Amino acid sequence: MAVGAEEEFHVVGLATRRLAAQAGSILEQLPAGRFTSELQRSVVETNSRPHVRLADLAADIAALRRAAIAAARPLGLGLGLGLVAAGTVPTTDPDTVTITPDPQYAHMQGEYRMLVREQLICGTQVHVDVNGRDLAVAVAHRVAPWLPVLLALSASSPFWLGTDTGYASYRTLIWRRWPTTGAPAGFASAADYDRTVADLVRSEVITDPGMIYFDVRPSAHLPTVELRICDACSRLEDVVLLAGLFRALVIRETGAALAGRAPPAVRPELLEAATWRAAQSGLEGNLVDPATATPVPAHQLIGQLLADLRPMLESTGDWELAAELTKSALAGGSSAARQRTASARGGLAKVVDTLLAEARANTNWLPGAESARTTVARCRRATQPRRRSGPVRRQRLRAVRNDPARAGQDRC
Repeated sequence: MAVGAEEEFHVVGLATRRLAAQAGSILEQLPAGRFTSELQRSVVETNSRPHVRLADLAADIAALRRAAIAAARPLGLGLGLGLVAAGTVPTTDPDTVTITPDPQYAHMQGEYRMLVREQLICGTQVHVDVNGRDLAVAVAHRVAPWLPVLLALSASSPFWLGTDTGYASYRTLIWRRWPTTGAPAGFASAADYDRTVADLVRSEVITDPGMIYFDVRPSAHLPTVELRICDACSRLEDVVLLAGLFRALVIRETGAALAGRAPPAVRPELLEAATWRAAQSGLEGNLVDPATATPVPAHQLIGQLLADLRPMLESTGDWELAAELTKSALAGGSSAARQRTASARGGLAKVVDTLLAEARANTNWLPGAESARTTVARCRRATQPRRRSGPVRRQRLRAVRNDPARAGQDRC
């Protein structure tokens, strides 16, 4: 089964550290298809190709990040533009951002008003091939109980409009205000699913099937399952980890569906509560075990999921990489926690600088060049400050002070 990823990036001014409605200027410098616009003019989306090996996916994502960051850097005023991979940017001002010119987006703005105005969020999406849409519909329902764990791994939106929200993924709460979000129900077939989507369009609550925003869904036109619950991930490694774990879940549940085994019996109310808990706690608290409905430390539940998925990860040759990426993710904590640490040290400006640096920190990942252990260790070192002494350290500090986004840009 091939796997691909889409990443959404906030465009920010490097001088102001605020959202900049300059996505169009960046996209003009990049090839169409791999890079696209979104609802807001402050968002750039990248689209990987489908890959069988996670290491190849990582290299593709790295190349897309590298190209987009390079295209953004000379544009805009002052120090130029940068890209932030996170659910939210802490210094967002909705009054300064406008939607991308498009008739559908204009209709959405008139219909949904505040939801569109405050849709200043970015996510990560993962696509996995399956053999037919009937199977995609079945698998989407079957993997849903474990989606809160994947959300916790991606949690990167603790700040909103300059305030610490108390959530690790406040993007989740913003996103779930739309009328077609949440986990999908258990549909009998692709035809059953399509009838429901048609009914929703007929109701005029949504305008087209593209506005089905379930946490996981079958593609409207391809035999794939799409993961949609996750925040944008500041670290490339976390995107790769999510892709590997989600594909392993799809492989496991595909086998179970084809064998005629019943799907996991998790009540929708419990799943909704588990999603809220993951959005609130991230990796730094408890998550809800879908099998027992009990609180479990996030590290323990993630370790359990990784162990359960080992046979599937070994079957794709990704066990070593997935294990190392999981170890790295748990050791480094959530992006939300790192942002709060940065805020305590230097306020919200420091948060943006940290996110800019993390987006740049590992964009030289090459497939097959080294072991998973070496790659992850090198990338982990790259995001940590290095002590320098004498004139070299003073020169480095002056460079970063003049251009905060340079911190970490040439590493890993």
